[in-house]
Amino acid sequence: MSCTNATLLALLTVLLALSWSPEVDSAAVSSSSGSAKDPQGPLKRIFVKEADASSFFRRRSRRGIKSQDEINAEQRLVLAADERKREFHEEKRNEFESYAEEDHDEQSERTRESTEQWREFHYDGMHPPQEYNRHSV
Repeated sequence: MSCTNATLLALLTVLLALSWSPEVDSAAVSSSSGSAKDPQGPLKRIFVKEADASSFFRRRSRRGIKSQDEINAEQRLVLAADERKREFHEEKRNEFESYAEEDHDEQSERTRESTEQWREFHYDGMHPPQEYNRHSV
């Protein structure tokens, strides 16, 4: 508890010393056009009139009507996203088709080699090989 009191007392001392120092006035932000005459000068730049604020929020509400330019811009974004998605899926489909074709070709080659090996192994030498035994079409 005494540590908390000591810390609080130290902070209050630093705050008091800073508030009385002469550098405080020079650190304040000075307004260029007479803040002494008009104390609300900086606030006028931050806050707007009530009518302007209500019209701003009325224009920008969720259910507010969008301008044609906003609608066109959103539509262009949607169309661009759809085009990118279509191109992505087309590319993936082409990759899969080429993979499937290569896989099918490799499988056919393995089957042909396997069949050829089987024929060579089982050839008894009495009949001509199978490829010469075929009828020409």
